Amino acid sequence: MFAVLKTGGKQYKVAPGDTLRVEKLAAEAGETVQFNEVLMLGGDEVRLGAPFVDGAAVQAEVLDQFKGEKVIHYVRRRRKHSSKRTKGHRQHLTLLRVTDILASGAEGTGVKAATGAGSVPRAAEAVAPKGKPAATAKPQAAASADGTAEGADDLRKLSGVGPKLAEKLNAAGITSFAQIAAWTEEDVARIDEQLSFKGRIEREGWIEQAKALVAEKE
Repeated sequence: MFAVLKTGGKQYKVAPGDTLRVEKLAAEAGETVQFNEVLMLGGDEVRLGAPFVDGAAVQAEVLDQFKGEKVIHYVRRRRKHSSKRTKGHRQHLTLLRVTDILASGAEGTGVKAATGAGSVPRAAEAVAPKGKPAATAKPQAAASADGTAEGADDLRKLSGVGPKLAEKLNAAGITSFAQIAAWTEEDVARIDEQLSFKGRIEREGWIEQAKALVAEKE
């Protein structure tokens, strides 16, 4: 029997005993986690989800938390800035061993659900002075007709950001220029993948623009 599960925006075909690497999960080595987003079950009987198979799940043991191989990210701006930049990035990963595939009854197992460690982006946390704990992100404010959350900065001032994209950023907890200005390389890589920006953050120079906008407000 095998299953096709979804995690971290990717799909994996697994069977009991398989080991696989997935985007970092909020779990410690030795814990058992359960993936509830199962797209397909295969074997003697094939079941397809719509989009997920009701009651199905995949359970796995967390073996290790580690960083993947370094990926070189090269950006060259030909027109606007006439500059180039090379960055290295190592993705945080979780190593798992599949222990069981459940065709039904996933709701009553009591096993911890597998959730990504980046479910709440670090960039959504308020920036606090050194030595003081950062305030937790505020609940998302209601969006206005133009897609901007009430009380938030107008993210449409950033190059390439329209109402729909501003609404998407607000939904991810990104509501201010200060948050964007404080992004690290890891934040950029995670948010780029989470929201499918395909390199737009660096291509448009959002961090530099956000820093300039924050300076204007001060």
